[in-house]
Amino acid sequence: MGKLNVTLLRYLSREDFRVLTAVEMGMKNHEVVPGSLISSIAGVKPGECLKILRNLAKHRLVCYEHKKSCGYRLTFLGYDYLALKALANRDVLYSIGSMIGVGKESDVYVVANASGKLFALKVHRLGRTSFRKLKEKRDYHRHRHATSWIYLSRLAAMKEFAYMKE
Repeated sequence: MGKLNVTLLRYLSREDFRVLTAVEMGMKNHEVVPGSLISSIAGVKPGECLKILRNLAKHRLVCYEHKKSCGYRLTFLGYDYLALKALANRDVLYSIGSMIGVGKESDVYVVANASGKLFALKVHRLGRTSFRKLKEKRDYHRHRHATSWIYLSRLAAMKEFAYMKE
């Protein structure tokens, strides 16, 4: 895995992030999100949305699927970009350093805020081969029949954050 590659982050536009967010929102109910739904959620014209999706796919932030149905799904890198953008918008995060640890369900990076104070950023990576029994052993999955690893990673991160706040 190595260092988290965030070079593209500063070059993405507001519309790019709106489309990424639309893919995330669509994945709550769809395994693969149709382009028309992404365009509708993002409030972007279909032609422009397709152009943005192709660019995001080129940089591996989304992945185009055409097995059962055609559409897009968010990749872990795309989800990381959404999270980093949210943290940057809240002035929590200013720069990202190197990886300081790898666990069975997460990667840990050194990050800094605008004043230079250092923090650890834990990025969940559920679904690795060493952690495939998560759906049986943890309660993130609950009674859902099919849930993406990205969504389960988000639930795990939210649960861990809640424990850390206590």
